[in-house]
Amino acid sequence: MLHTMEISTSKRDELRDITREVISYVKKSGVQNGIIVVYCPHTTAGIAINENADPDVKHDVLMRLDEVFPWEHPKYRHGEGNTASHLKSITAGPSQSIIIHEGALLLGRWQGIYFCEFDGPRRRQCHFKIIEG
Repeated sequence: MLHTMEISTSKRDELRDITREVISYVKKSGVQNGIIVVYCPHTTAGIAINENADPDVKHDVLMRLDEVFPWEHPKYRHGEGNTASHLKSITAGPSQSIIIHEGALLLGRWQGIYFCEFDGPRRRQCHFKIIEG
């Protein structure tokens, strides 16, 4: 069973909390035990799991990624001008796998699932796939 979620981002860099959508999909599936893979098919976006209690964490993460991977750099060669977004995407990674235990995501108390936009605003997709077991 594959589910595709459409996401519209509003900023160049944005961490969008998609935890509720993933939880809802797991509940609707009825799967009690297994793994859900949350996958991003874009080269300038990614998926991350991190704290979702304090909004300052998102700010701090995006700030440091901008410092490590500045939008402009004299040695960048990629013609589209979005090398920084590719580097950030590599850092975040394209997917996360989360254990489903007794019908619920096995996330830590403060953890949330983020769609990481690094070249927005854009219309994006995110895929969810459950593997029962």
